[in-house]
Amino acid sequence: MMENKSTHVKMIINAENLILGRLATYAAKQALLGEEIEIINCEKAILTGSKKDILKKYEGKVKMGTQFKGPFIHRHSNMIVKRTIRGMLPYKQEKGKKAFKNIRCHISIPDTLKDKEYETIKSANVQKLKNLKFITIQTLSKLLGK
Repeated sequence: MMENKSTHVKMIINAENLILGRLATYAAKQALLGEEIEIINCEKAILTGSKKDILKKYEGKVKMGTQFKGPFIHRHSNMIVKRTIRGMLPYKQEKGKKAFKNIRCHISIPDTLKDKEYETIKSANVQKLKNLKFITIQTLSKLLGK
């Protein structure tokens, strides 16, 4: 008798007030272990550093290359988070491609996940920061033009 693979429980992570880099490393590790990951509230994730420096870095990336050749930098908050996670995966190898397909990022909470239980990562919380310089992904997305 064949087993149904859809009985696998998805990991749902609430990105609200989580530091993006720490969230991305955790999600990448779990995806490489074969876990299906849904990340909600991507727009409320946090980038640490001064607003001016972060914006300068991302604007430099956006202006790089040409309109038709790339590199293509996403401006939507959920795609910024997904691209950050991709950077933590060996996405050119088969295991990395499989892991990347198991990751979904959402702006706010979709209707299909509203009644589900979600978790947060305590080690990635913004309260761990000693400095108060940070910017949300939503703010970055607005400043980049979306």
